[in-house]
Amino acid sequence: MMKRNHIALLLLAQLSIVNCQLSMALAAELSFKVKNKYLNLPISQQEQRHRLTFQAKGVDDLSVVARLSADPEYWVFKDLTAYKGKTLTITYDGPEEALAKVYQADTIRDAQKMYHERNRPQFHFTSRRGWLNDPNGCIWHDGLYHLYYQHNPFEREWENMTWGHATSTDLLHWTEQAPVLFPDTLGTMFSGSAVFDKDNTSGFGTKKNPPLVFAYTADCSDREVQCIAYSLDGGMTLHKYEGNPVIDSHDKWQTHDTRDPRLFYWTPQPPLGGEMVNGQWSMVNGPGWWVLVLNERNGHSIYTSTNLRDWTYQSHVNGFWECPDLFPLPVDGNPNDVRWVMLGASNTYMIGRFDGKTFTPESGKHRFSTGAIYAAQTFNNTPDGRRIQIGWANIEHRRMPFRGQMLLPTELTLRTTKDGIRLVSKPIAEVSSLLKPLYTNDKTLSEQEVNEALDKTLPLKGAGGSHLHATLNLTYATSAGLRFDGQNIIDYDLNRNTLNGQFYSPQDPTSLSLTMDVYIDRTSIEVFIDDGLYSYSMERRRPIAAGGKQTGFEFWGTEISVTDLRLNAVESIWQ
Repeated sequence: MMKRNHIALLLLAQLSIVNCQLSMALAAELSFKVKNKYLNLPISQQEQRHRLTFQAKGVDDLSVVARLSADPEYWVFKDLTAYKGKTLTITYDGPEEALAKVYQADTIRDAQKMYHERNRPQFHFTSRRGWLNDPNGCIWHDGLYHLYYQHNPFEREWENMTWGHATSTDLLHWTEQAPVLFPDTLGTMFSGSAVFDKDNTSGFGTKKNPPLVFAYTADCSDREVQCIAYSLDGGMTLHKYEGNPVIDSHDKWQTHDTRDPRLFYWTPQPPLGGEMVNGQWSMVNGPGWWVLVLNERNGHSIYTSTNLRDWTYQSHVNGFWECPDLFPLPVDGNPNDVRWVMLGASNTYMIGRFDGKTFTPESGKHRFSTGAIYAAQTFNNTPDGRRIQIGWANIEHRRMPFRGQMLLPTELTLRTTKDGIRLVSKPIAEVSSLLKPLYTNDKTLSEQEVNEALDKTLPLKGAGGSHLHATLNLTYATSAGLRFDGQNIIDYDLNRNTLNGQFYSPQDPTSLSLTMDVYIDRTSIEVFIDDGLYSYSMERRRPIAAGGKQTGFEFWGTEISVTDLRLNAVESIWQ
């Protein structure tokens, strides 16, 4: 009995200590009047995540997790514009000495190093700090391209899904703006899209000031639901619709996985619209409606609406996972011959017809791009009608306070090939403005001659960005290819018709040649084959390191030759 009482007393003492520790942790609090633009926060990946909460009168509470540290590896920041002049209270469930390091300032900590870091990509978009993944809400509006994206502002790993935001006039030079969507009581902010509601069908704006409208997924523990937000200031500030969620299909599909709404407006006008009548496609005229494509369980569902608030389920296509896209393209540029393309997150696609409610596949699934690319999205409302796609690559930038990048924006077209109609992806024309010639040779060069020529330019490539265009001509049905700094980036086996292990057959099946455009950034490589018929991306295995040896480009193979050789430096987009 005495022993039991002794144990009970010990347990009570231990519980008292634990409760005291919890109380101290919960009591880690910092309050101050906001006078500056930024809050700088110390982060270390060695620390555990703890709850971090921001509270101020008139501003929605924000609760996230963070790895605050008294001995930081790097610093992140929070924009305080919404809190200006208010008293901000920050509570942290972790060490009080870590919270004590947090401070406000008019500059971002270490801003002078930003975009000049050793492993910062020089012609691919990256966030200033934190984690980045799927592109969201890609749209052109009033002279600006808007790129929103999945973002964790509080560390370089995935968490706290928020919508980051960047703008550009040319899709190359980006200005990072303040984040626009933060986690709330419905969940964290997952992927979505944006449209310009020019006729104010939603009622969120006015005829004189029509809104941009956004659809996004809110992810919580038991389900994912679809929500709406809108902007009346050109996409800089987003307001969440009070009637959210607008779609909750959890019970229908009995799955957590219902996400990534893709919005566009469908008008039944030839040649882009049509409907199935007695088994035949018939072009019709009349008012259109909004379409939302949503990934649900095992494929993409189609919903329709006239006001962007009330949605009706129409149909479903099996065979896709995450991040749907659906858009029309003319075949070979012919406006009277149009097909619709349905994509998934891995860039697999089907080609078919769409009547505004049902997508009917005619061929597929196909794949035009492989490697690091994932969750790509095309821009709505482009001023010249181009279908421009941008994708995410989960690239690690060693020892950097950020992770992930966007790949080069590419223009998508449909082309008739020997295998049928296929999707083609090429870097947008604007990319050529970044290229500065280093070497050009139109002659046929042997393996030794071309490698000697490329060696002479090696010192000029040390700053980072390089682009190489060439046609590789084989003599034997054996492997040949191209290396960069010892990393194989092209390995073409003519006998097996494989390119880096993937089946690839040229348009002329008897061809002995392969044309390439290779883009080398500090941490990534992108390759476009035969004018964009096939492309792939990868992490650069040997990013620039202090004192690291560079060997540059090197062709290899049995009695190969190279024609139409062009080598360019690629200017930094951050200058």
